[in-house]
Amino acid sequence: MIIRIVRMTFKEDKVLNFLEIFDESKTQIRAFEGCQHLELLQDQTQANVYLTYSHWQSPEALECYRNSDLFRSTWAKTKVLFAEKPMAFSSLRIEEIIL
Repeated sequence: MIIRIVRMTFKEDKVLNFLEIFDESKTQIRAFEGCQHLELLQDQTQANVYLTYSHWQSPEALECYRNSDLFRSTWAKTKVLFAEKPMAFSSLRIEEIIL
């Protein structure tokens, strides 16, 4: 399993736009083949900083999503709202590596 975290800083006046985009796409992302979990987090001290936290069945499943029309259309609407460049992290669960 791959855990994917994407940290996004939005222009303060664009946060509601992002939340609408996320609300419109979250069900489709969660239903995408290989997606096992998706949630949205907000930074405790910076109201315009959000993180998506998702679990993917495999690196290939994540890559398939990243190459999909769903991702391309959602990302195109989202990236114009950024105040800073987003940061993405992909990690493996240690238990799965050891076992």
